[in-house]
Amino acid sequence: MKKTIKHATVIGSGIMGSQIACHLANIGVRVLLLDIVPRELNEREEKAGLSLEDKAVRNRIVNESLTKAVKMNPAPLFDKAYASRIETGNLDDDLAKIAKTDWIIEVVVERLDIKQSLFEKVEQYRKPGTFISSNTSGIPIHLMTEGRSEDFQKFFLGTHFFNPPRYLELLEIIPTPKTDPEVVDFFMHYGDRYLGKTTVLCKDTPAFIANRVGIFAIMDLFHKVGEMGLSVEDIDKLTGPLIGRPKSATFRTADVVGLDTLIHVANGLAQAVPHDEKQEVFKLPGFLQKMQENNWLGSKTGQGFYKKVKGEDGKSEILSLDLDTLEYISQKRSKFATLELTKTIDDVRERWKVLIGGKDKAGEFYRRSVAGVMAYAANRIPEIADDLFRIDQGMRAGFGWKHGPFEIWDAIGFEKGIKLIEAEGLSLAPWVKEMQAAGHTSFYSVKEGQGYYYNIGDKSYQALPGGKSFIVLDHIRPSKTVWKNKECAIEDLGDGILNIEFRSKMNSLGSGVLAGINKGIELAEQDYQGVVISNQGDNFSVGANLAMIFMMAIEQEYDELNFAIKYFQDTMMRVRYSSIPVVVAPHQMTLGGGCEMSLHADAVQAAAETYIGLVEFGVGVIPGGGGTKELTRRAGLRYVKDDIETNAYRENLFRIGQAQVAKSAKEAFDMGLFVEGRDGISMNRHRLIADAKERALALAETGYQMPIRERDIKVLGRQALGMFTVGAHTMLEGGYITEHEKKMVEKLAYVMSGGDLSEPTFVSEQYLLDLEREAFLSLCTEKKTLERIQHMLKTGKPLRN
Repeated sequence: MKKTIKHATVIGSGIMGSQIACHLANIGVRVLLLDIVPRELNEREEKAGLSLEDKAVRNRIVNESLTKAVKMNPAPLFDKAYASRIETGNLDDDLAKIAKTDWIIEVVVERLDIKQSLFEKVEQYRKPGTFISSNTSGIPIHLMTEGRSEDFQKFFLGTHFFNPPRYLELLEIIPTPKTDPEVVDFFMHYGDRYLGKTTVLCKDTPAFIANRVGIFAIMDLFHKVGEMGLSVEDIDKLTGPLIGRPKSATFRTADVVGLDTLIHVANGLAQAVPHDEKQEVFKLPGFLQKMQENNWLGSKTGQGFYKKVKGEDGKSEILSLDLDTLEYISQKRSKFATLELTKTIDDVRERWKVLIGGKDKAGEFYRRSVAGVMAYAANRIPEIADDLFRIDQGMRAGFGWKHGPFEIWDAIGFEKGIKLIEAEGLSLAPWVKEMQAAGHTSFYSVKEGQGYYYNIGDKSYQALPGGKSFIVLDHIRPSKTVWKNKECAIEDLGDGILNIEFRSKMNSLGSGVLAGINKGIELAEQDYQGVVISNQGDNFSVGANLAMIFMMAIEQEYDELNFAIKYFQDTMMRVRYSSIPVVVAPHQMTLGGGCEMSLHADAVQAAAETYIGLVEFGVGVIPGGGGTKELTRRAGLRYVKDDIETNAYRENLFRIGQAQVAKSAKEAFDMGLFVEGRDGISMNRHRLIADAKERALALAETGYQMPIRERDIKVLGRQALGMFTVGAHTMLEGGYITEHEKKMVEKLAYVMSGGDLSEPTFVSEQYLLDLEREAFLSLCTEKKTLERIQHMLKTGKPLRN
């Protein structure tokens, strides 16, 4: 089906509707956002002498919703200017405008009668062939189209976004029996490629896939917590990052999402799945019923499973709820012997065997909870999905799990998982028994870099969908690694492109990573066409190895530190000046040295959700890996039009001095960290490496030439240095910066001005790199810099001193 979506209409401007409109605007779609007309004037409108017929009143609900959405943090828009792509209106005056739209999305209240009534009105104006979908999470999709035309039913389906739509990756696609298969294929592709989502094909069953399994997992845990005598903080310790789940774990996540939302879905499921073998699990435990009665609904009401209070000394404390007494008490540190055994195991999958083997209460908890989720997920096939990988996709993309139920099962071991389920007295899905009888021992396998899953229908292993569109490093690493050390691996992506993958803790850039970058470029120059620098960790890189810098500085090993910084700078210059193209593919946190690497690439292919910046001021130094040099160089290339040239330098000095971080790849372009026409954005992070590979190939195949080293970078000398120094003094006097920060600004200004030059001068990159390194080293001798570094290493937060 050849279709394009240039214009969309979102009906319903509540929290979800307005944010879906914003995300569509993010990708360049023009949006019409509609809502109902107010029934009465508010106090402000009455004072202004307005009537119900005034446009400002008639569009008040939708305008207020959009304004609130634009101000949200985290922001639903890549750039607030994108709000101009959204037109607002109301259902009485503007519904006829949908005749010119390409996709209509309904996001109104969860009542079937209201949705059906709305669709009856929509059909009066909708042109044939227009896509139409519902974002419902609790109403059967097929019931909504009763009485609608054949064309309406053909182009109708469910498109269930997860909240918040910009950030959560899951988009469930739910067709009805009358939905055209080509419409389904279109949205599976459109959601993936354009909206950047993991699109999961679902059956029209209660709560679809992710909420059906995810809410079961939460409610099952809620029932078990009391039985096992575990506290709220115990559960959040056991169900967080340790097992590849979000930091907010279970109870804190419930507080953030809102217990009313959780209760609504659970109650809906309790009624909608009477034949579910675990239907009782969806019924509210006593403590949850009482919390609902007390209106303890989480963050939105100021208290839920946690409550923030101020003590007599004025200090804030976060209390946790005792689920037995329903009183708030001071949190106690959770400690389990089993968890201590996993401290040296970085791979979450490798932890599972240790965790379920624990002899303490933690081990018991993991055995019981994991058995429950595995058994439940297996028993939902083929009810909610025909393919097991779709359940894993849903849990990863919708609930932020690193591994879905069947991936966890594989990590534990196929036979061990069966024994856990049987030990808990749970029913084992018939198809799993068939697998066991046939001698199969895993749900997934990898062969020649391609992932496979067990296809229940034909009882064989089939390739996971996506092929070359989704390069999974875990799949190719075993057979395609051409070189590695403890911190880095170099993999052959095929077609003459190498990938350099960071494997260090938090992907920090230590000597092992730098050695890998140099080795990868060396190998590519000999036998390959290009290089991609990428990884699939939680973040691209948090920057240089801060602990190493701290130890060298505290031991006053300045020669070694000078050598380490010089090695970092030389490696960044190697990224820029090689005979093959180097494409850097950042995602999520790309800070300090990670940003500097991107600045020196031949091209950047960034995930849309890339948060990038030079943040070294937070630890008391200036960017020392070429970042200061590069922003000086770029300022010299770009003066503010019709303005004095010092403004460009000042803008970049502030960028470093304020440790500014772009909150999206789009904002990185606006900040000058990415370059229009050279760098690109991948909406879907899972396509990032494949997209970066294609960019490297394109550069190679169009006759890549190594850049010539620059020797004509304009610096302004005393003209800029004097201005920056006066500015720093003024900010100190005004109380905006500390004495140490003034010193840092002066060091930065000295480098960006090219030193104490009497007039504007053209200098080389190496000249600026030497100044940059000297300033970095001198700041490392300062006590207050060491205090900042130490504080960051201990707390993960910057110190202002």
